[in-house]
Amino acid sequence: MEKISIKNSGNTFSEESHLNWGSIQSDFEKAFGSEIYSSWLRDISLVKEYNHYVVLGVQTRFFRDWITSRYADRILSELQRHKLSINRIEFKIVETGKAIKHTKLISAVTDRKITQITDSVLNYNRLNPNLNFDNFVVGKSNKIAFLSSKKICDKLSIYNPLFIYGGVGLGKTHLMNAIGLELSKKNNVMFISAERFMYQFIKSIKKNEMVSFKDFFRKANVFIIDDIQFIRGKEGLQEEFFHTFNSLFEKSAQIVISCDRPPNKLDRVQDRIKSRLSGGLVVDVGAPDYDLKLSILRKKIEEFQNSFKEKLNLTQEVIEYIAKDSKSNIRELIGIFNRVVAFSKMSNRALNINDCKIILKDVYNSNKIVSIDRIQNVTSNFFSINLEDMLSQRRSRPLARPRQIAMYLAKKLTTRSLPEIGRKFANRDHTTVIHAVKTIDKISQNNDEMRKNIEELKSLILSD
Repeated sequence: MEKISIKNSGNTFSEESHLNWGSIQSDFEKAFGSEIYSSWLRDISLVKEYNHYVVLGVQTRFFRDWITSRYADRILSELQRHKLSINRIEFKIVETGKAIKHTKLISAVTDRKITQITDSVLNYNRLNPNLNFDNFVVGKSNKIAFLSSKKICDKLSIYNPLFIYGGVGLGKTHLMNAIGLELSKKNNVMFISAERFMYQFIKSIKKNEMVSFKDFFRKANVFIIDDIQFIRGKEGLQEEFFHTFNSLFEKSAQIVISCDRPPNKLDRVQDRIKSRLSGGLVVDVGAPDYDLKLSILRKKIEEFQNSFKEKLNLTQEVIEYIAKDSKSNIRELIGIFNRVVAFSKMSNRALNINDCKIILKDVYNSNKIVSIDRIQNVTSNFFSINLEDMLSQRRSRPLARPRQIAMYLAKKLTTRSLPEIGRKFANRDHTTVIHAVKTIDKISQNNDEMRKNIEELKSLILSD
C-alpha cells in the first residue's frame, strides 16, 4: 500500500493514499459489533474515493437514511483512521443485483400476522447494545434525565410519559436506547423514531391496513419514540399519534419520548398533544460543562484501551485542551477525540497542544458562517413567536426578551458590527444592541434557565 506523509512543524504523520475497503470492513465489525455490522454495514460498498471525501454505496433509500442518522459520524471516524484527509462521506443508492436481506419482524404482542409490519424493512427495535446505562457518562447537565430514565426501569409508569428534550448530539438517543435495552428484558418494547412511525402510517393507509397498524403499535407495554418534533405540521400523523398515545396511556403502558425542545415550545402541534406530553415528567439534557467533557473523554480512552488492548499516548494536558476548547455537542467532542487518537497512533507518539492545534485547526479556528437571519428564525421558532412580531416595535416581555436574546447571539456568533446588527432588527440603534447584550449577559450569570436556553439555541443555530 502506497503511503503519503503529512509534515507539520517537523513532525511526520503517515497515512494510506488509497483505502483498503476489505481492511476497513474488518474494522467496522470490530468497532460496531457483529450484530450492527451484519445488519447495516456489511453491504456498504466503496463507490468513489477522493482526497477529502468518499462516496459509499448502499442498497436502498431506507438503509441510507438509517445509516446516515445513526452511524455516519462513527463511520467517518473509522475512515479517518485509515485516511486522515477525509472530512466527509456521501451515500449513494446503488444496484447490486442482490436481494436485500432484512430481518423478518415477528410481533411479540399479538398472535395473528400483521403483514404490513412483519414484512417491512422497518426493523423498529434496532437497539444498540453499546448504548446502555453503564457507559452513559453522568454530569450536572444530564443527571436528572439519567436518574429519571433509571427510575422508570425500576418502576414502570411512575413517570408517564417521560419526556426528554435537548439539543443535537447531547445524549437523548443514548438514554432512550438504554431504557429500551433495560426494559426489553421483561417487557414488550416498541422503540421507533417519529419518522419511521410516519413512514409506516402512510404505508398502512395506502395498503388499507390501518387496523393492523393500530393493533401493532398499541399492544406494546413500553412505547419509546425518538425525535417527536418530526410530527410538527403533519395533521394526519398527529391525529394517529394522539389516539395511539391515549390507547397506550389508558392501559398504563410506559411511554418515553425525546424531542429537541420542551412540549410547550412545539409549534404546529395540537394543543391536546402538547398537554399530554407535558402531563408526566419533562426533563432536559443540557450542554456538557467542562467536568462532564473531561469525564466523557476519560471514558472514551478507557473504552478504546479495553477494546484494542493498547495504551493511548494522550497526555492530561491534551485531554484538558480538547475538553476546554470543544463546542457543546458531545458527538462533536467524540469526533475530535477520534481524530486526535488517529494522529497519535499514526505518529506513534504522545501529541502536545501545538500538534492538536494543527490537527484541529479546521474545527477550532474555522468560523462557521452564521447569518443574522438564521439566528432570528431559529430564535423566534424556539420561543414559538412570529418573526415579524419579534422584530416589531412592541415591547411586551414575551417579545422583548427573545428579541434581546437574538441580538445577544448575533453579537456572539457573527462578526457583524453593532450598527449592522441593529439594522437587521428593524433599524434599531446600536445602543439598543449594547443594552440587549449586557442584559442577557447579566441574567445568564444568575439564571440557569436562561443559560440553558442560550446553549440550546447555539446548538440549533450551529447545527446543519
